[in-house]
Amino acid sequence: MAKPPTNSHSMRIRKGDEVQLISGKDRGKRGKVMRVNPKAQRVYVEGLNMLKRHERPKQIPGVAGGTTIGGVIEREGPIHVSNVMPVDPKGGKPTRVSVSRDNGKRVRVAKRSGVPLD
Repeated sequence: MAKPPTNSHSMRIRKGDEVQLISGKDRGKRGKVMRVNPKAQRVYVEGLNMLKRHERPKQIPGVAGGTTIGGVIEREGPIHVSNVMPVDPKGGKPTRVSVSRDNGKRVRVAKRSGVPLD
């Protein structure tokens, strides 16, 4: 079995991109990519794949008044990069991404409309 690519150039989705989920419990929903983990080929999308974590209450150091954080905390979980598609800036529909060179620079281009994503 082939190893997954480990460099960030292999992923065609970046932080700040608007993506749409194409499978899973939140299928069809859209959100903004908050962070990317290229080594595991996972993305974290704002407001999608929400997980609940039970954390013990603890005090925040350096804050006056002894503020505590704990209980059930909701946060975004990882989504495999194959389950999301970038949204075309021109048509607003999901699109595949091609990579081309423009004056020696690597540019991501939406296949649906030909508009650069960078």
